[in-house]
Amino acid sequence: MSWSVKPGDTIREDEILFEVNTAKVNAEVPSPVAGKVIEVLFKEGDTVPVGVVVARVQLEDSEATVLPDEMTAAPTVPMGEAVKADESRWYSPVVLRMAGEANILPAELDQIPGTGYQGRLSKKDLSQYIARGKSQLGTWAEPAIGPVVPSIKTVPSVVNELVAANDGENEVREMDPVGRIIADRMIQSKHLSAHVTTVVEADVTRLVNWRQHQKEAFLKREGINLTYLPMIVEATTKALIDFPLVNASVEGYRMILKKSINIGIAVALDNGNLIVPVIHNTDKMNRIGIAHAIDNLSGKARSNQLKPDDVQGGTFTITNFGSFKNIIGTPIINQPEVAILGVGYIEKKPAVVETPEGDVIAIRSKMYLSLTYDHRIINGSLGGAFVRRIADYLENWES
Repeated sequence: MSWSVKPGDTIREDEILFEVNTAKVNAEVPSPVAGKVIEVLFKEGDTVPVGVVVARVQLEDSEATVLPDEMTAAPTVPMGEAVKADESRWYSPVVLRMAGEANILPAELDQIPGTGYQGRLSKKDLSQYIARGKSQLGTWAEPAIGPVVPSIKTVPSVVNELVAANDGENEVREMDPVGRIIADRMIQSKHLSAHVTTVVEADVTRLVNWRQHQKEAFLKREGINLTYLPMIVEATTKALIDFPLVNASVEGYRMILKKSINIGIAVALDNGNLIVPVIHNTDKMNRIGIAHAIDNLSGKARSNQLKPDDVQGGTFTITNFGSFKNIIGTPIINQPEVAILGVGYIEKKPAVVETPEGDVIAIRSKMYLSLTYDHRIINGSLGGAFVRRIADYLENWES
């Protein structure tokens, strides 16, 4: 959180008090009352549990200092991620770090009862669970087979030693609150899912030619630029319909196949962080609707205007590192999804093309598509067939 006021300031009702940062959205929290700020109980950058008092305000025309319920990090702000959501449960970075050190996988973590605000799992809850030997969940508790990755505590200790030895020469920067949450989420994803990446090369010459002929008219008619991303989302949606097991999640030993196709688009922000707004029900949209949805959500992401509903409910994610002229990447799965598509840069290449008169060398537009998938539920045959199907739809593009 970051403050817009300080002790001694006089505030009006609905004046912005502080900004809440989560892994998905930032939100400005207004004051529910008018008065004078007596005390600020947390520093900027602190992680604050939902439901905790964060400031004390003396009401106008009153000598008493009050603690209105609304002056807490309440569910009226976009911190609803701290409550059990439809698709996943949110945890504080402290809880995630403790779980990693204790080798508690997310499937097990999701089953631990919480005593915090609206059932949130607190540090105390997890400490008590670990002290009891992780026994109360029966079959949900997975056998301790040793950490899959080095503990989160081990790696920073090595880094800190290096920094301490060279702090006269190096610049040390703290991650911002969102960056810290993202870092923990990435470690959590690698710890949970069996990541495998497969790559195909697609000849998108037909798509490139189609876009070249359409982009000016599209801009005049729709008022937005026609990029390649709407067509990639359309092709991916068709492939998800063909292979529904990729549009799924895993809970323990259960596979949850999603009825809706909600595709998240990774957006790089100017501050170096990443956010994934979600286009809901892409299977019910045409490419014009998809194009407008992408333009709208990416604009809201870069101007910090996303709402909680804009970043929830994703079932599959696309990350376009081709926009940075990168050709291949191995993205990390966006939990609780089971696959993520990486889109590479489109470049012209000489290629062998079959013709009725024989093989010839021609200039073609090529791109790499990389699919990272969770090997717990998707095997190599399914993963390879799925990304190949996306390439087929793009190669045989039809207007």
